[in-house]
Amino acid sequence: MALNSSYSSTQSPIYQKAQEIFSLSRNISEYVLQDLSNLNQDGSEDLHVYFSGDIVQQSVSLAPEILKAEQKLFSEDKYKHVASVTRLTNLLYKNCERLERANTNGKDFLPILRKELKKFRKLQRNWMLTL
Repeated sequence: MALNSSYSSTQSPIYQKAQEIFSLSRNISEYVLQDLSNLNQDGSEDLHVYFSGDIVQQSVSLAPEILKAEQKLFSEDKYKHVASVTRLTNLLYKNCERLERANTNGKDFLPILRKELKKFRKLQRNWMLTL
């Protein structure tokens, strides 16, 4: 039975969307990082470079939190992980907005990630009702 529930968790639409968001954010971060990793003329680093790492870190944490929420037996434990998914999604969205203000060619791809996050939020609302 445990094997069956883990299989259905990895096949759930929200889990798949979380995997897509991770892949997309990792690719965007790599692209943006090329522009932001250079030092400014005064020798300082671009502060937006940290946001590119943040979107990867937050997106990599989405899928495991989804699995943890689906595997917990008690609703109180489930909702701790649901709250974590919500918090990560909000932070990810805010960091996308911050990166859009950066001086990089990759910022054109960030609206795509934000659009995928909006789709994820819709899936998240339905998913929370099923837990």
